[in-house]
Amino acid sequence: MNGGPLAFEILRNDTGSAARVGRVSTGHGTFDTPAFMPVGTQGSVKGLLPDQLAATGTQIILANTYHLMLRPGEKTVADLGGLHRFMGWNGPILTDSGGFQVFSLADINQISDEGVTFKSHVDGSTVFLDAARSMAVQNDLGGDIAMAFDQCPPADAPPAAHALAVERTLRWARQCLQAHRRRGDQALLGIVQGGVDLELRRRCAAELVKMDFSGYAVGGLAVGEGFEARMGVVREMSAVLPASRPRYLMGVGYPRDLVAAVAEGMDLFDCVLPTRNGRNAYAFTAAGPLRLRNSQYQRDSAPIEAGCDCPACRQFGRGAIRHFFFAGEMLGPILVSVHNTRFYQRLMADMRQAIADGSFERFRRSDARCRLGPGPGGEQSED
Repeated sequence: MNGGPLAFEILRNDTGSAARVGRVSTGHGTFDTPAFMPVGTQGSVKGLLPDQLAATGTQIILANTYHLMLRPGEKTVADLGGLHRFMGWNGPILTDSGGFQVFSLADINQISDEGVTFKSHVDGSTVFLDAARSMAVQNDLGGDIAMAFDQCPPADAPPAAHALAVERTLRWARQCLQAHRRRGDQALLGIVQGGVDLELRRRCAAELVKMDFSGYAVGGLAVGEGFEARMGVVREMSAVLPASRPRYLMGVGYPRDLVAAVAEGMDLFDCVLPTRNGRNAYAFTAAGPLRLRNSQYQRDSAPIEAGCDCPACRQFGRGAIRHFFFAGEMLGPILVSVHNTRFYQRLMADMRQAIADGSFERFRRSDARCRLGPGPGGEQSED
C-alpha cells in the first residue's frame, strides 16, 4: 500500500498467472481492481446518467482533459464546483493528460521538446499545451487521479520517432511532477511509451519508476500493433513496473484484451467500446456480438442476452430495441450502451471473483467472453 492521495492494496495474487485483485482508495471513495473505466469524453459518459452508470457496477470513470480544456474550459468546470459536481459523479475520477488527443485529433500540430501547438477542433484557435499546462488543467478539473503529459506517436512511426517520443515523455513527466500543485488530494501516474520496442519500453519504465509516481500506465497500444505484439509489451511492463503500485493499460479494449492483460498483472483499463458500439446498435454478448439493426431481430422478443440483469435485458426485447434505432429514438442507443457497460462490468467482477477463489485459469479456459476480440471494424480508441 502506498500513501498520499491514492492507496493501493493487493488483496489476492493468482497462483497460476500474474493476475491480482486489489483495492484503490481515493478522496472520493474506493474501487476494486481489475477495474474498467467508462469514458466520459466531454464530461459525460454518452447517454448514461450517473445513477445508471453506478447500477452497471462502474466504480470509477475517466474524463478527457483535452476536450474539457477546449470546452467549456477548466476554469469554468472549477467555478461550477469541480469535475465531480460537474459530472454528477461522486466516485473516483481519472483525467487523462490530453496528450493522445493532441496528436490524434488536432487538424495541425507542431511538436517540440517544449510541448505542442495545435489548432482547436472547436473554434480553430491556436492552443499551446505542455506539461505545466496539462497539470494546471487537471488540477483545476479536480479529478482524483491525473496523468502525466506524454507523446504518443502513430503506430507506424519509425524507431527514431518512438525514441524521441520516449525522451519527451520522460522530460515532460519530470515537469509534471514539478508543476503538480494538488499533491495532497490528486494522485499522479506516469505513462510508459516506446511502441513495441521492448528495450525502449524498459528504459522508459525504469526512468519513470525512479520518479516515484503513485502508479504507472502503459500507453501507445491498441493503435494497430496486433494482439500478440500488444501482449508482449504488456507482459514485459508487468515484469518491470512495481507490483506495489497500480498498473493501467490505456485505451484497451475488447474482452479478450482485458482478460489477457489481467492475466499479465494489469489492474486498470478504459475504452470507448461499450458506449460507442452501443450507439451503433452493436451489443456485446458471451456468444458474440449482436448487430441489432439486422432484419433477423425485427420480431425477436428475446432480451439482448439471456441472464443479463441490466435494464435493457430485463425490460426490452431485441425487436423493440431495433425499432428504436430505426425510428431515431434516443432510447435505442441508451439501452444498448447500458447493456454493454454492464457486460463489461460483469466481466470485471467475474474476473475478480475467479482470482479471489483461485479459479482464474479455469475461468480463462471456459468462459466464452475471454475470447471476444475485434471483428472487421478493427481498433477503436476515441469516443
